[in-house]
Amino acid sequence: MIKQRNAIIGASLLAAMLVFYFLSDILTPFIVAALIAYLVDPLVNQLQRLKVPRILAVIVVFLLMTALVVLFLLIFVPILQQQIINFVAKIPDMILWLQLNLVPWINSHFGLSLTLDMSYLKHVLPNDLKQAGTVVNSLWHTFFSSSKTLFIWLANLLLIPVVLFYLLRDWPKLLKGMQSLLPRRNEPALTALVRECNDVLGAFLRGQLLVMLALGLIYSLGLAVIGLNTSFVIGLTAGLLSIVPYLGFIVGIAAALIAALLQFHDVLHCVYVIVVFVIAQSIEGTILTPNLVGDRIGLHPVAVIFAILTGGQLFGFFGILLALPTAAVAMVFLRHFRTRYFQSRLYRT
Repeated sequence: MIKQRNAIIGASLLAAMLVFYFLSDILTPFIVAALIAYLVDPLVNQLQRLKVPRILAVIVVFLLMTALVVLFLLIFVPILQQQIINFVAKIPDMILWLQLNLVPWINSHFGLSLTLDMSYLKHVLPNDLKQAGTVVNSLWHTFFSSSKTLFIWLANLLLIPVVLFYLLRDWPKLLKGMQSLLPRRNEPALTALVRECNDVLGAFLRGQLLVMLALGLIYSLGLAVIGLNTSFVIGLTAGLLSIVPYLGFIVGIAAALIAALLQFHDVLHCVYVIVVFVIAQSIEGTILTPNLVGDRIGLHPVAVIFAILTGGQLFGFFGILLALPTAAVAMVFLRHFRTRYFQSRLYRT
């Protein structure tokens, strides 16, 4: 009986993996919509607690998300585009400053004899950037010239909000339906396990998303205050990369220091950059993370680093992104296993 049950479970998992592999393109909008629904469902539930009907709560949340997307496209995207254009336009002047100041300083302080042909780079680099832009435009037109690719892209774009709406509307029914499929004997234990995984994983993901957005805003405003022209580009990038511990800070401060040195040509503004990132990290460590994320995972810092390195080694960049959520779920299972072990005859005898 046990062998038969294990065979059924194994066959079911194999069938699910095959379906996911062959239908990955079709499943993409459904997976994205399900992830968004999972993240915003607590907001819908909160409105329901205020005596708002679920369908109306879903509409309110849906309109709020739409407004945020439109706001981002109308305000932040033009700012991002303008900062990139201004940065590219100033590259020749930056290269000239490097030739006249930085290279001589390096040669005098480190006993080197660098003879980089900066005049060549000054003329070649902008042309290369233009050629890169031409290549991107060519790829963009090729992408849209393919009828199949265009159809899939548009279908996914249109399907995500539609699927998201219906998932949010029927989310409690879907959960009850899945719960009804669990074996009656193991249903209480499995439900408790899934509920704990949901509490840990959901709180961590939602809290981490808020921390990312807050850090991006703090970085951008701080760098804008000191006058950095690429403040929004660097701040937003550092905030988004902060989903991986330490990566956002390292990439952000390195990019900001280089940008400040090339723009202001002095050490003082580099000090300002360091101050901005130190203040941001202090706010993140003392206010944002404790209040928005807290100790949701319960992992030792060494275990966090190990999980990130393991995820990166096995699955690359996406493995790094999924390392901590996976570790959070694994910790829930380990806690349950430890509890069962302490209650077992093996431990007591």
